[in-house]
Amino acid sequence: YMNVPEINTPITVEHDKKKRQFTIRLNGSHDRAVLLYEYVGKKTVDLQHTEVPDAYRGRGIAKHLAKAAMDFVVEEDLKAHLTCWYIQKYIKENPQPQYLEHIHPM
Repeated sequence: YMNVPEINTPITVEHDKKKRQFTIRLNGSHDRAVLLYEYVGKKTVDLQHTEVPDAYRGRGIAKHLAKAAMDFVVEEDLKAHLTCWYIQKYIKENPQPQYLEHIHPM
């Protein structure tokens, strides 16, 4: 039985454009969930990797990161490569037209 930390603060996603990452601070700030991306062209980003600490898995935290990343792609009118399997899964489960039209064919 794992001692699962409580998340009692609303989940906020921070976007660091310099480091090209979306993060959610968990449990104060020493635990973080992260989504990393990279520009692979002027208007094309590669959503590379989503990581949630083990203790926080299965609580839908990655969904917040995926949504923030896709909303960013739509807002900035970018094209996205979905290298990260989690984002691929997220899009399958949330096939919103505005997301789909911003995805590079795999």
